[in-house]
Amino acid sequence: MEIQNNSASSAPIGQAVTFTLNEGDLIHILHPEQIVAYRGPSTGRSDHFMNMKRMYRKGKLIQSDISGPSQFVAALPPGFAMKSVEIHDGSDLLYDFRSLFFYSDGITMQTRLLKIKNMLVSRDVIKVKFTGNGTIGILTQGPVCQTELHPIDPIYIDAASLVAYPENAKLELTVYGNTLASQHMSFHWKMTGLGSVLFQAGRQNQRLEKDMANEGFIKRVLREIIPFGSIIIK
Repeated sequence: MEIQNNSASSAPIGQAVTFTLNEGDLIHILHPEQIVAYRGPSTGRSDHFMNMKRMYRKGKLIQSDISGPSQFVAALPPGFAMKSVEIHDGSDLLYDFRSLFFYSDGITMQTRLLKIKNMLVSRDVIKVKFTGNGTIGILTQGPVCQTELHPIDPIYIDAASLVAYPENAKLELTVYGNTLASQHMSFHWKMTGLGSVLFQAGRQNQRLEKDMANEGFIKRVLREIIPFGSIIIK
């Protein structure tokens, strides 16, 4: 299987993704309405209803199973990208099922129940661990960055930007910096452990657009000096 991102240099990232499947390839698309072009036998696509658990987590009813040899193009909304991740035996990263765009045949899913405080921030009850050998595609808002965790030296990652983290990582919801910094920033995960963590670097675009907009000076000042002003004053 080959996956190619197609986007003009001046366009938002992830405008279209081309999938080329070889004989014997089979992938499961969880957003089939995004398929805008298909080349191959008509029998190469089979749609069916998701099971009840996946319907609830994804908020969708139907998924498509597409087999090779075939080729198709999936369109992504402006501002969205798709990150392909290779899964191997021993993979221990936890993902949000809602962000899953596709997974290849041979991948199985295991659910992990989150702690109460993590549920409140992530607005999800469970995370998904993928096992087996194959490829998954994760939808993100902007490019995905990867960094290694350290057992003692923590890294602070914006809670809304976290994509995946090792199952055994230690997470603590916090803010950092001096008083002014901690008052106007969003919540972050303080993370330590072993393995790599993935986070997206595009969710802050809306805030930057607001900052660059021609809004009142007083409003901007109040947003910065009032504790949690960026949350209270929109």
